[in-house]
Amino acid sequence: MSESRTSAWTWRHRMTPRNRAEAHRAATPLELLFDLCFVVAVAQAALRLEHALAEGHFAAGLPSYLMVFFAIWWAWMNFSWFASAFDTDDVPYRLSTLLVMTGVLILAAGVARAFDDRDFAVVFLGYLVMRVGLVAQQLRAAVAHPRARTTMLRYASGETLCMIGWAAVVFALPEQLRAWGFLAMAVAEMLVPLWAERSWHMPWHPHHIAERYGLLTIIVLGESILSATNAFRDALSATVNAELILIAAGGLLTVFAMWWVYFSLNAGELLTSTRAAFRWGYGHYVIFAAGAAVGAGLSVNIAHVEHHAHLSTTQAGLAVTVPVFCYLVVVWWLMVRPHGANAPYAWTMPLLGTLVLAASCTPYPVPVTGALMAVLVGVSIAAHSRRSPVES
Repeated sequence: MSESRTSAWTWRHRMTPRNRAEAHRAATPLELLFDLCFVVAVAQAALRLEHALAEGHFAAGLPSYLMVFFAIWWAWMNFSWFASAFDTDDVPYRLSTLLVMTGVLILAAGVARAFDDRDFAVVFLGYLVMRVGLVAQQLRAAVAHPRARTTMLRYASGETLCMIGWAAVVFALPEQLRAWGFLAMAVAEMLVPLWAERSWHMPWHPHHIAERYGLLTIIVLGESILSATNAFRDALSATVNAELILIAAGGLLTVFAMWWVYFSLNAGELLTSTRAAFRWGYGHYVIFAAGAAVGAGLSVNIAHVEHHAHLSTTQAGLAVTVPVFCYLVVVWWLMVRPHGANAPYAWTMPLLGTLVLAASCTPYPVPVTGALMAVLVGVSIAAHSRRSPVES
């Protein structure tokens, strides 16, 4: 049982599923360390996006960012769902997690080459190392738990076949076809869990999964906090720049509101079925990618004010407003809409998201975005006050 794994730790446990109804299940220190490895990869992707947008290379920069971020997100997701179901926290599990973490760091080292040149050789190597660690654990679960055997073998075989497909895309496909090959393999990767779990569903813990996703959301929003910090630093340099102060304030309000709306509702109670889990897991790709892209957009606006960027005010504004819009719409779709028409925000989030998108046409898009997001926080406070009156 799960309690014995924490109170009577030994060097090796039989890899049986965790109790899906386990009380007080939370992220482990090892999972927190694992997430920190992704900070480097997310920062690299956001930095490359910032450089591409500042140079006005939207057509090349956006597809590269989406491809690289898919590689980062999928690596994190593969491990996180398996860990929610089969974390034994013994020596073999910890060592295999170390191997997966090594692969993540190799992946992070290859982000720049993948982004700039569509050269995914180093990223492929990182994936290969990660897959060795994860597939070994899947096979271990297949041996230890008969009911999970077919599902785990499908995961292991599907992910191994995908690595062969990735090798063909990275090393054999002509460069002009590589983006299409990447898209085909991304679809193949996402089909593996759908196929594998037709036999038996992994007993992931809903509140644990919600917490894991929340922690990665904080990590990607941290990239945007860094950009707002840089704006404050530049604004408070030798000559005070009022426009940079507005960008810093608007950026900070925007990121704070993005955090607020994400964590304003209980997410764990929404993960009631496998179908809901797939929608949740796959939909978060947009939330994570958009959250990190906001930071890149804020940096682009700083560069524009300092005349270091080759783009218009509207284009600089779109670098912030588009990812904020995408973030709000998907958070609403995944986390607000399922609560019903009477849920807090109801249609307020899509409406304000549309207004945020329109803010890019104003002379000061980031401060206007921050003001609109502050309104969204006010709506949240009012809605929750009506639903949950303060007890005397």
